[in-house]
Amino acid sequence: MSQATKRKHVVKEVLEDFVIPKENQQIVKVTGSRGNNLHETVTAKGELFLVSMPTKFRKNIWIKRGDYVIVDPIEEGEKVKAEISSILYKDHILHLQKHNFWPESFMAEDKTKQKPNQKNNAKEKDPEETSESDSDDNEDDLFVNTNRSTYQYTESEDEEDTN
Repeated sequence: MSQATKRKHVVKEVLEDFVIPKENQQIVKVTGSRGNNLHETVTAKGELFLVSMPTKFRKNIWIKRGDYVIVDPIEEGEKVKAEISSILYKDHILHLQKHNFWPESFMAEDKTKQKPNQKNNAKEKDPEETSESDSDDNEDDLFVNTNRSTYQYTESEDEEDTN
């Protein structure tokens, strides 16, 4: 199998398969990358440990700080205690929440993590505009580059009056 075909199958598996953790698996949050395909994670109970990324995901799928993964435990591991079996995206998380498999501590953490400027923007909109704009342009799940300053642009009526 060629590398491109392998990548296509791995990406399709990750994006389309909605997995539910088995009894020995657990959902953890990635807190950082330690290099050499090792990632530091935290469990719902607050336990910190390293997990390894299997070779099928390497150079095909990327994870970053704040992502959630399902891991299989490794019994003989001292520092590396688990291996990633599945990567969870927004649709996967919603599926797990709907079936009551999502840890409560992660739910509470996500609610408190909501940015203050998002709350202010929601208050400023009219209720009629909110329902229409949310269905058409839902930009909540877009990636936000934290290395750049965010600017709020508004159109002024002065330009229209001068013409």
